Amino acid sequence: MSKKNIVLTSFFSAFLTLSLPLTALAQEKEGQNDTALLERLNQLEQEISAIKDKLNAVATDKVEIDKKLSTKNDTSVKWKGAPEVKSQGGWSIKPRGRMLYDFSNLSSVPSSIDIPGEGFSNEARRVRLGIQGSMPGGFAYKLEADFLDGTTLTDAYLDYKSDGLKIIIGQHNNFQGLEELSSSNDTSFIERAAFTDAFGFERKVGISASYKVADINLEGGVFTDNIDNLNDGNNSHSVDVRAYLAPKIEGKQWHVGASVHWRNLADSTDTVRYRARPMVHTVDTRFINTNNIAGADTETGLGLEFGLIADRFHAMAEMYSLMLDRNGFEDASFFGGAIEAGYFLTNDARQYQGGIFKGVKVSEPLGAGGMGAWQINVRFDRLDLVDADIVGGTQNAYMTSLIWTPVNNVRFLVNYGHIKYSDALGIVEGAPQDFSVNVVGARTQVSF
Repeated sequence: MSKKNIVLTSFFSAFLTLSLPLTALAQEKEGQNDTALLERLNQLEQEISAIKDKLNAVATDKVEIDKKLSTKNDTSVKWKGAPEVKSQGGWSIKPRGRMLYDFSNLSSVPSSIDIPGEGFSNEARRVRLGIQGSMPGGFAYKLEADFLDGTTLTDAYLDYKSDGLKIIIGQHNNFQGLEELSSSNDTSFIERAAFTDAFGFERKVGISASYKVADINLEGGVFTDNIDNLNDGNNSHSVDVRAYLAPKIEGKQWHVGASVHWRNLADSTDTVRYRARPMVHTVDTRFINTNNIAGADTETGLGLEFGLIADRFHAMAEMYSLMLDRNGFEDASFFGGAIEAGYFLTNDARQYQGGIFKGVKVSEPLGAGGMGAWQINVRFDRLDLVDADIVGGTQNAYMTSLIWTPVNNVRFLVNYGHIKYSDALGIVEGAPQDFSVNVVGARTQVSF
């Protein structure tokens, strides 16, 4: 063996002698490191799990806090002509009101006749304020008063709704026709049809119910007198029923209805009378008037009503027959009715809801690039108060009106009427049996 081989063999032997212990030592060290690493990883996992638990607890607390905050701030406010405040609990409140100011001029035909009420007159027709709203459980309320000639209550009632059923207790409108139930804020003329005034339609204290099934609606109630007359010794009571069908066919809203009214006049005997102004309220003279009717016992009314809205066009017709039973005298029957048509010159339409006509929602209001809503209307109105031994006169009114609604809740109306009277001798001092009047009326109106 050469010296070179002997040296390599010795070096290799020495390397093996040294490397074997070092390898064993390294393996032992690596095993210790793995154990420490596993222990550290377990510790980190526990810490991370603890952090997750804390984060979940914080998230749960945040949800509870948000719920409490939302409960404390569950009210919303919307603008509907006036602010309406609502809560998630079912409470709401909204102020309401109206101010209607009228001007008119009456002239007789022929002009040689000198009758009371001629010339210019004006008045605040209605000044009302009130509130309305809802309560939990399906209940709602309405309270409104008129501040002309002192304070008088108009509406004062509580109602309940459940599905198609509605019950009202308190002072409210009974069910005597389409136009009588429609708000004075939304009528096509300054005054409603003459028979609604002549036959004494008004709000009364009572209880009523209405029920709706598809397009069929039934309404009925039992009433006593107006709340302002409850303490004057008049204990009359009445029953009113109304039914109407209101289908919408090919975009056209139809309305066909009928009403029945029965009233026991009780202590009203010899104080009942039927009369009407000349289609404006500023003139206090009644050219058609039965005066007090002797022996009046009960009255029965039958009404028919029709309505149509077809885009810009609308039409309405009503007739009403009032039959008076009298003790010791011949019974009498009186008649009233009106037919009306209207058309919007602008791209607007009359509204309808719940068996009554509503106003217009202006499509292009003044101040927003538009000119407001413009509407023209024509009407024929008849009232006949002559029957049996009662001669209260007849009245035929030919009328037209122009309405400008610049923005929602504000209206300006002008109407003209030519009214012909017959069988009127002696009703108004100085007036002949047959004569006519011309009347021009105007109204400025704001409502909310």
